[in-house]
Amino acid sequence: MSVLTPKLRPAVALAALLLAVQLPLSFAASHREAPITALDQKADITDWFAFVSPTDPSKVIFILNVDPFLEPSNGPNYFPFDPGILYEMKIDNDHDGHADVTFQFRFQTQIQQPGVFTGFVGNLAGFPPITALNGDGSQGFSLRQTYSVIMVTKAGSQVLSDTQILYAVPTNVGPKTMPNYPALAAQGVYTLNNGIRVFAGTAADPFFIDLGGFFDSLNFRKASTAPVLSATVDGDDQNNYAPNALAGFNVNSIVLEVPITMLTSDGATHLAGDPKAVIGTWATTSRQKTSVLGGEFGGRWYQVQRMGNPLINEGVIGTGSKDTFSMSEPAKDAQFANFVLNPLVPQILATLGVPVPPAPRTDLLLLVQYQAPICPGCVAADAGPVADLLRLNTGIAPTPLGQQKRLGFLAGDTAGFPNGRRLTDDVLDIALRALAGILVNSTTYGTPLGDGVNVTSSTLQTQFPFVGLAYSGRDSVHLGPGQPGCTNQPMGICPAN
Repeated sequence: MSVLTPKLRPAVALAALLLAVQLPLSFAASHREAPITALDQKADITDWFAFVSPTDPSKVIFILNVDPFLEPSNGPNYFPFDPGILYEMKIDNDHDGHADVTFQFRFQTQIQQPGVFTGFVGNLAGFPPITALNGDGSQGFSLRQTYSVIMVTKAGSQVLSDTQILYAVPTNVGPKTMPNYPALAAQGVYTLNNGIRVFAGTAADPFFIDLGGFFDSLNFRKASTAPVLSATVDGDDQNNYAPNALAGFNVNSIVLEVPITMLTSDGATHLAGDPKAVIGTWATTSRQKTSVLGGEFGGRWYQVQRMGNPLINEGVIGTGSKDTFSMSEPAKDAQFANFVLNPLVPQILATLGVPVPPAPRTDLLLLVQYQAPICPGCVAADAGPVADLLRLNTGIAPTPLGQQKRLGFLAGDTAGFPNGRRLTDDVLDIALRALAGILVNSTTYGTPLGDGVNVTSSTLQTQFPFVGLAYSGRDSVHLGPGQPGCTNQPMGICPAN
């Protein structure tokens, strides 16, 4: 999905360019986007985030979440990262749709207590409670993972973690095994070379969406008419009025904080009006040609999944092309043009009485190139090829925590989606409105569409790594608006989790 702009090129020029390059568009990610990732859940990218740090505007935060719908109580091994997967964060800084800076992550698994029936045990059978990732207090930490971080540029590769051992933070098993989980998770924040910081581990899934309503042909529950939100619901950035399908579920998360000067093409910071301030970002997961469950790997790496803009494969790309999309490169996205010239979602919206522009939808070209408003200084030569990249203007100051608007650019919050993506951005509502034609005319096609799920169910941290702590395996439940047991609440608003 992507970018909102007050300016549109003349329709004829847009149509000619669109047909020439055969534009693709991204729209929706349900956490199981394509057939190949439905069969390979560990390689499934659930979400990709990129935003200027609200606590240090000289740095960018990247968050790669994988492995969807992790039930917190699902032992005994819980949710290790897959040692057979290469996890990558990629940055295009010269507007050609190819990676100029790549950060690679590989995991290794250790079984410290092979005679213990579970991956984590504490306060039981002579094992002290787990209070540390290593050393004293980690004796019951049987299934333990370490990982490496490598930065790859045109100048070569550099191991950023060469002077220390990085431990992935395990899931929150429960208060008896891990009596102070926040303190345990805090040990998983590491400072690497060049001032980079990293965290890897299980976290609360920050995504929020009424998946059931979306996939039942946009049959959302909390809407005044069809998928149209009332003014009360649409104006509330603090509460949910419909069930968040991800409430109470965990996800595996890799979070990286990188100085902006390591991401731009010239190693400098730039004002928002300078095209060099804008980078394109995406994430991938890959497996080697030879892969055996016992842990033997070899051969060339093959991409399994990728994500740039959120919510893409489910909502626009046809099922027969989803695997091809997942395994292709952004610079080759012209092959998916037929799915955006006349997207299915607007057709569904039209049958529900929502006004939408006629096809071909040339207005959507602005979502997949380096153009205003995300790149206000860009001219035609800067646009680059059509490519599904989450573009971020590093010169736009971050909105302070607590003041961020869930609708991002639509609400005048220029530091939010589709200028990158923050954990609080309501990408589904923004995406629906863009597909409904708000880029063409906000008066005619500005219907307040949405699912009534306006905020994440997890408690986000106010400092790095920002993602919420993993839900407790013993004590968490799945409970939210519209779900059994959630009744008689003040104002009809139920607990988020």
